[in-house]
Amino acid sequence: MLLKKYLPSKEQVDNLINIALEEDIGLGDITTRSIVSTEDIFTAEILTRENIILCGLDILKSVFFKLDPDVIFVDNYFNDGDALSCNTKILGIKGKGIALLEGERAALNILQRLCGIATLTKEYVKRAGDVQILDTRKTTPGLRSFEKYAVSCGGGKNHRFGLYDAVLIKDNHIKASGGIIQAVSKVKNKYKEIQIEVETSNLEEVKEAIEAKVDIIMLDNMSIENIKKAVHIINGRVSIEVSGSVSIDQLGLLSKINIDCISIGALTHSFKSSNISMNFI
Repeated sequence: MLLKKYLPSKEQVDNLINIALEEDIGLGDITTRSIVSTEDIFTAEILTRENIILCGLDILKSVFFKLDPDVIFVDNYFNDGDALSCNTKILGIKGKGIALLEGERAALNILQRLCGIATLTKEYVKRAGDVQILDTRKTTPGLRSFEKYAVSCGGGKNHRFGLYDAVLIKDNHIKASGGIIQAVSKVKNKYKEIQIEVETSNLEEVKEAIEAKVDIIMLDNMSIENIKKAVHIINGRVSIEVSGSVSIDQLGLLSKINIDCISIGALTHSFKSSNISMNFI
């Protein structure tokens, strides 16, 4: 299976920061600018209040740097992908008080979200053993590259980014074509050398996908018993992906079946943002 790693571009990071700051600050933080002068310098620390997998640290720095180009980061010992325990000091920041206070929420929102995805992904990866954990396209609109990056920081792998970079024939494609063999044939006629994955929901479709000579068969929303039967039918001829409401409690059992990967939409649609705070010291 061809898997890619997606990293947010500088342009994407800049756009996200601009949107986050504009919606939060607007014409200015009326509370902060009533209390803090433009020359006041403060030191703050970023703390995690729970065990996390770190993700988004450079983006957080970029938020504060945009508001205060002279900001200084201290005690910078960690990198994205590091496992941090509760009450760990992630980073120290020294800069203009207005910049720290106006950037706090935007910076933390991004960091907490990405850490939440990375942390949840790590839990799935631990339980899956040698089976690869993949993300899906079930991401927040506009944040796909960031959320897929967070999955990779948690040890997961990135599935296709969009509709343009891989062929995945799903149930409605099959219905529109009149069957799996017809759908695969149409793709092969248009793209002579391309990896083709087909979604199957029952054992008859698995057999049809094998006959169509696809590269990957997705077993979608099948029972454990039918997954075992499908694996027996496939018998190592193609790669196998399991998908469809797979819970974290099922991973131990699935890891003992001869499958290659499991795609988990919950990584990016059902995560909990991590508990991280910024405190002046």
